[in-house]
Amino acid sequence: MTVAGGVEWPTGAKSGLERPPSTAELVAETLRRRIIDGSLKPGARLSEREIFTDLGVARNTLREAFLLLIHERLLVRRPHHGVSVAKPTVDDVIDLYRIRRVLELSAIRGAVTAPPGAVDAVGAAVRDGEEAARAADWQALGTANMLFHEAIAGLTGSRRVVETMRQLLAEMRLMFHVMAAPREYHEPYLVLNREIHRLLCAGEVELATQRLSDYLDTAERQLVDAFIALETATD
Repeated sequence: MTVAGGVEWPTGAKSGLERPPSTAELVAETLRRRIIDGSLKPGARLSEREIFTDLGVARNTLREAFLLLIHERLLVRRPHHGVSVAKPTVDDVIDLYRIRRVLELSAIRGAVTAPPGAVDAVGAAVRDGEEAARAADWQALGTANMLFHEAIAGLTGSRRVVETMRQLLAEMRLMFHVMAAPREYHEPYLVLNREIHRLLCAGEVELATQRLSDYLDTAERQLVDAFIALETATD
């Protein structure tokens, strides 16, 4: 394993990559995970000094990682303001759900040929969500929900699909901050996650696909409505 900033990333033949990830890519993954778990919030300015001290990497490496995340629309750089976490818009929500449908619904439909342990990983994310709910840790529940969707991508057996989904989910975390009541937003999806996992275990792929399609429609509508209400309130 290659480890940087608390992130473990397999290298060599087992990773499915043609080359090991660079240090800048590992740093980018660390920051991406901090966005996913809610540690880095929309609009937060990033201090080069604090991050390179924390992770023990050179400034040039950190700046390369910033460029990777700017390309992924997770960070933005503004003249005289430095680098900060991006603030998504309602158009970003709509576009992101377009690509999520392509990736996740395809992954569910192909679940009958999922690699060993892939469906179990979906169940593990459900159990993480249940544990977070019992602890009334709604931010952790949101993180577990995103890991559920990352595990859905894992049904494809494709490292590249999982990495793409991870990038999309980091954008999703930035969108979740618009929801004023995280418990009311995240908790109902735990029930749906559990149901989808049950259907996958039973081999009912078509029904699981329909459940997930309805799920994504509802989630998109909730976020779009929240963004519109926020934009109206600030006009």
